[in-house]
Amino acid sequence: MCAQELRKRAHDLDVTVWVGKSGIDAVVDELGDQLRDRDLVKVKFLRSARGGTTTEELAAELADRVDAEVFETRGHTAVMLR
Repeated sequence: MCAQELRKRAHDLDVTVWVGKSGIDAVVDELGDQLRDRDLVKVKFLRSARGGTTTEELAAELADRVDAEVFETRGHTAVMLR
């Protein structure tokens, strides 16, 4: 599937994983489960999760933990691809 098709699919996705004050540890298992069921998952990083880090840094760390890649980030939302 080409990047343009993935981008269109990602745009239409609803956020299904929210990262809050508990951090990425709290969502690793849930995100892993969702990525087993479908190839794209949209993740929202709430202000309480970000602290002094950027959305890109958090998304990259979370992607590493679930063996996925960050397809794109926009604002405080990231799309994970497996």
